[in-house]
Amino acid sequence: MTDQSAPALKEIFNVERLQHIATEMTAVYPAFDAKGFLKHATAGLDELSVMQRMARVSESLHTVIPLDYPKSLKLLYALAPRLNSGFVSLFLPHYVASYGLADFERSMAALKYFTTFGSAEFAIRHFLLHDFERSLAVMQAWSLDDNDHVRRLASEGSRPRLPWSFRLTEVQANPALCASILDNLKADPSLYVRKSVANHLNDITKDHPEWVLSLIEGWNLDNPHTAWIARHALRSLIKQGNTRALTIMGAGARAEVTLHNLSVTPAVINLGERINLSFSLESTAASAQKLVVDYAIDYVKSAGHSASKVFKLKAFTLGAGERHSLRREQHIRELTTRKHYPGRHRVHVMVNGERLGSAEFELRD
Repeated sequence: MTDQSAPALKEIFNVERLQHIATEMTAVYPAFDAKGFLKHATAGLDELSVMQRMARVSESLHTVIPLDYPKSLKLLYALAPRLNSGFVSLFLPHYVASYGLADFERSMAALKYFTTFGSAEFAIRHFLLHDFERSLAVMQAWSLDDNDHVRRLASEGSRPRLPWSFRLTEVQANPALCASILDNLKADPSLYVRKSVANHLNDITKDHPEWVLSLIEGWNLDNPHTAWIARHALRSLIKQGNTRALTIMGAGARAEVTLHNLSVTPAVINLGERINLSFSLESTAASAQKLVVDYAIDYVKSAGHSASKVFKLKAFTLGAGERHSLRREQHIRELTTRKHYPGRHRVHVMVNGERLGSAEFELRD
């Protein structure tokens, strides 16, 4: 996410959208205090992040609706299908997490319903903190649900390192707690669900790589859905050149290839411009071989040293004596997660975890 995109993201909850929420709430609850809601929701709006704005909507509804939790929840059920944005609907499960922890069964049913309009992945984590075993048991049942949004919630909500949320330290310490959920979803027909399962497992590789490797080694990778999850779950380990992960992907052996015509152009760029990486690989093997090709950029840091970042490029099978050309364009721009500094940057081609060659480009001051 770039710095330039961040303001646009929080504008999902702009004044116009808040007015939309007020209008639709009035439609389902004529006594709704729309004026009071907007006054509360817009106070200091410019200074709030997107997640703070989402929380503010939930808080503002609670402030102006003079009803108990069950009656308020009934209104929100009616409101959900009237909202004009899936992301905006995140304030609905936030309301549940904020005011429904003491009403467990009603709140679990609400999260299951609201997640079908957007996602309840952030809200369910508060219930895991409040009553871990009971909440996890519900999520295990969700992993078998007919609705892919509900199945995804079982995996996404229990991720140990979910972005934009706090870590689940119990799951981070013991990933086996969610093993049954992952097992139920390991061949899910929905790409939406498979992405979540892969991200959940990739989270675990940061703390328990051997656990993930052992789990996936026991899977039937002849199933294309399971193989997809395995490939994406192991992406961080593959970037690190982990031999066991590469072996699971059929690329554990040292690549028998020759690198040709490695080029990074232009040789000198300004921040915000792009580089073009190109090269070819020629097989020197007597039979076909599976290759996992990545590239790494040594980014110059503020103190003058460099730090390497690995990017996925392509996984493919190269026949005996065959030659395959690859290209990749990389945008060198400021990110919220990476600041660039002028200097000479090296680009490395990696095949099956091994660096085969390098080239350079200069980033101007």
